[in-house]
Amino acid sequence: MFDLELSYSILLVFCLLAACGFEFVNGFHDTANAVATVIYTNTLKPWVAVIWSGTWNFLGVFAGGIGVAMGIVNLLPVETLVDQNVAHSISMVMALLLTAIFWNLLTWFFGIPCSSSHTLIGSILGVGLAYSLLPEATSEAVNWSKAKEIGLSLLISPLFGFSVTIVLMYFLRSATRKTETGDTLFKEPKKNQPPPFWIRSVLFLTCTLVSFFHGSNDGQKGVGLVMLVLIGIVPAYFALNEKYDPSKMPGSLARIEQVVGNIDSTTLSLADRTKLSEAVSMTAHLRQTFASLGSISQIPKNEKFEVRKEVMLVDRNLNALIKKEEVRLSENDKSILKSELKSVRKVTDYSPTWVLFMISISLGVGTMIGWKRIVKTVGEKIGKEHLTYAQGASAEMVAASTIGLSTYFGLPVSTTHVLSSGIAGSMVASKGVKNLQPDTVRNILLAWFLTLPVVMVMAGTLFLLFRSLS
Repeated sequence: MFDLELSYSILLVFCLLAACGFEFVNGFHDTANAVATVIYTNTLKPWVAVIWSGTWNFLGVFAGGIGVAMGIVNLLPVETLVDQNVAHSISMVMALLLTAIFWNLLTWFFGIPCSSSHTLIGSILGVGLAYSLLPEATSEAVNWSKAKEIGLSLLISPLFGFSVTIVLMYFLRSATRKTETGDTLFKEPKKNQPPPFWIRSVLFLTCTLVSFFHGSNDGQKGVGLVMLVLIGIVPAYFALNEKYDPSKMPGSLARIEQVVGNIDSTTLSLADRTKLSEAVSMTAHLRQTFASLGSISQIPKNEKFEVRKEVMLVDRNLNALIKKEEVRLSENDKSILKSELKSVRKVTDYSPTWVLFMISISLGVGTMIGWKRIVKTVGEKIGKEHLTYAQGASAEMVAASTIGLSTYFGLPVSTTHVLSSGIAGSMVASKGVKNLQPDTVRNILLAWFLTLPVVMVMAGTLFLLFRSLS
């Protein structure tokens, strides 16, 4: 398979199955985020809710694009870590996969709404940092600018969910004060009795939106994970997008060269001049490579990964340079450069349809299994009172909006943390901070703070162990 020895082919299949396993676990770990409110307000029966949620998770993976997936792939500069030894690549992939799955299962077992996003990103960072300790590491093994961007997204999104839900709850209470609608919205649901039709419709809609956007964001993390596996182990087949039209490349590269020619290198530091020189040299080489190509398949297999490296390094170097004050380019030049670099990256930023299908199936099926533990925590243990219609709808509306916007900008967020913080915000809006259950909040915060350092150490240690054995 893919010109690999039988043993490596078996390990590749195992890694792909493990990536599906991560997304499956992600599904049943995160299902509660979408279905807890409709179950605890008697809007839908539990199994109807999880099947409906699973279906929309499945559809969300296909509709979400690949922005989030590429954010995951680009967090770890695979072109730095991959060498001629396939065993080294498998060591990298196995370390982050096993760590992510183990931590997700552990937190699920204890019913703690832990973030699958934190888990995966921590595992990737752990592998990258461990690689930087090796003697052969000659450049950065973590894309720190992308890590900072993702870190801010993961930090801000739960704070946004918490605060906006409080504002929305106050708005609803003010708008419906002393009305029959207000009395219904802010009362505890009657046992085994569904809410009025209009409330049921709103909660049904918010459940659907959270499920769909969860698929579009969290599903893309699984897609990114599979692409890390494929690019890391069989780069000759997956380093470049075979469907890309190479005739578009020379024009984009020529426009990039034109803009880069306007940069005055005398104002730059030595390190930045080196970056600029590398980018200019690689851009010229890429233009020569693509000038006579009819299709990507014409590039020799042993050269495809090198082409990918050049595209990635040109993009990284130039994007880093235009952020520097010393680089005095007009806003129009910067806009052209960003646009053309994005166009060039279409040859590296992609995912085969079969990968999307495989991940969407894993997430959709996972969503329908094992949901009870986390649902109970979200529905009963965050606040001291039973979830009201207004609380459920407010938390899910904010969660769906936050996740949808994050997917649009290609940023991974934690569905778990956004919705859990929204539920907490709705409880605070009702009766203040005293309405929160301190034990549950403490456990969630503990998991939030522990996840990154624990999985980073675990993944890094496993990577170094596997690599020493390979």
